[in-house]
Amino acid sequence: MPRMTAARAAVEILKLEGVEVAFGVPGAAINPFYAALKASGGIRHTLARHVEGASHMAEGYTRAKAGNIGVCIGTSGPAGTDMITGLYSATADSIPILCITGQAPVARLHKEDFQAVDIASIAKPVTKAATTVLEAAQVPGVFQQAFHLMRSGRPGPVLIDLPIDVQLTEIEFDPEAYQPLPVHKPAANRIQVEKAIALLQESERPLIVAGGGVINADAAELLLEFAELTGVPVVPTLMGWGIVPDDHELNAGMVGLQTSHRYGNENFLASDFVLGIGNRWANRHTGGLDVYTAGRKFVHIDVEPTQIGKIFAPDLGIASDAKAALVLLIEVARELAAAGRLKDRREWAAGTQARRAELQRKTHFDDVPLKPQRVYEEMNRAFGPETRYVTTIGLSQIAGAQLLHVYKPRHWINCGQAGPLGWTIPAALGVAAADPEGQVVALSGDYDFQFMIEELAVGAQHRIPYVHVLVNNAYLGLIRQAQRNFDIDFQVKLEFENINAPELGVYGVDHVRVVEGLGCKAIRVTRPEELLPAFEEAKKLAAEFRVPVVVEAILERVTNISMAAADIDKVMEWEELAAGPGDAPTAIRALNA
Repeated sequence: MPRMTAARAAVEILKLEGVEVAFGVPGAAINPFYAALKASGGIRHTLARHVEGASHMAEGYTRAKAGNIGVCIGTSGPAGTDMITGLYSATADSIPILCITGQAPVARLHKEDFQAVDIASIAKPVTKAATTVLEAAQVPGVFQQAFHLMRSGRPGPVLIDLPIDVQLTEIEFDPEAYQPLPVHKPAANRIQVEKAIALLQESERPLIVAGGGVINADAAELLLEFAELTGVPVVPTLMGWGIVPDDHELNAGMVGLQTSHRYGNENFLASDFVLGIGNRWANRHTGGLDVYTAGRKFVHIDVEPTQIGKIFAPDLGIASDAKAALVLLIEVARELAAAGRLKDRREWAAGTQARRAELQRKTHFDDVPLKPQRVYEEMNRAFGPETRYVTTIGLSQIAGAQLLHVYKPRHWINCGQAGPLGWTIPAALGVAAADPEGQVVALSGDYDFQFMIEELAVGAQHRIPYVHVLVNNAYLGLIRQAQRNFDIDFQVKLEFENINAPELGVYGVDHVRVVEGLGCKAIRVTRPEELLPAFEEAKKLAAEFRVPVVVEAILERVTNISMAAADIDKVMEWEELAAGPGDAPTAIRALNA
């Protein structure tokens, strides 16, 4: 049998499991692994500036393409703890990433060695498995099991912690004899699917709620086929946005307290049956359950059995991978169609589109400073159906989800549950690394942008181009809006007069200079007519210089974005609504006022 260090065996397994890219930061306790990475070749490494950034890059890389598993690597102690936010974000959204950390020697684990921490215990609540490997001979099996766990059932992250002496120990390992473990996913059976279809057939105004699990299962085409076969309109969740193109006649709009469309909420409230596939009934989607569930029946299909009934009890729950369930749903629906027994849903579907043409928000504002709605209107003009949007949290994300358009799965890449500030830049770099020739557009408010701004240097160093739209109001906008309920405006202002950039007034940080100092390109926009030319120029600069290009839009200081406090039937519309087609010129359906 060939002999090699356990670290080299781990690297060989990564390649055999399909890993081509890794993100990380070397350090003393992980250097044997890095030595093996260099000696083995075949895995492209991107050096991050912060280990949390590396974990978010791995997330972006996984989310960008079916089958990808992002890998992030760090040394012992704080490198592992820095990755915890990335692991939490990945586990919350069912994203498989592998975190590999160095560790103090086995004999020193409980002796308060420099940068020694029980990272496996810390990471366990936010991973599918977290293991400190104490025996070198176990390394191949631990890595093999890690990939099996990440891909099986509900996908999620795994952490493997490698003491330095374990990495250096020689073991017997033959890469030619290695074989990945088979992936296990639960699958619906015929009886379950027939019962689901029966409930669908009994209804008059059904909807499909399509979640991120459909994208994780690479089943978007099947879901669209099922919707078209049955004529049932589809509500994508925020994590499922793009499963059905925004301009499709069966796209009923998004539902929720914040990232929702006016017509989406009204379509949902008019429904009497909901088939949820690969979704988790997130609270930002449902709002108060009394309103959300009243007067309608539910079927819930999810790959994780314990997800069924977690938020509310459906009329029928099915533990199944989305793809396996959809194959059977299509089979049964085809049989009914052939027998002439499928209900005609054309009138109901047409009603959902009528609401889309009647219930719109205004985007065309000529104000200076800019209103954010105009930024998204011009983004719709500048960035086409191939665009992959990347964003995390804040008023920028909420307004973006209300006003932008997405046409394909994995083209709205969003940190759905965790929402950590700073996620957007590194995640966008991960997405762009996975799709180097694609058009990647990130969206941030100024606070999210500043959290991990140093990662822009990674894009400059490794020539990873993308366009980053920065909407700057020098405020913690979402927190400011939430503080209205407490009648305060406290510790949420980022304003200050920058002595080195008096032309900015109270907008403080000179993002253009900072971005350029990090080796990237930047454009500042203050007037609405400048937005579209700036976006076009940014695309050219990204293509020419192969670096991130930031377009900073200087916004009015305070804009309240549409949202509700508790129930989806009580969304507060703070701004004037669209009254004619010219008020929302980039809407999918021209306004029928």
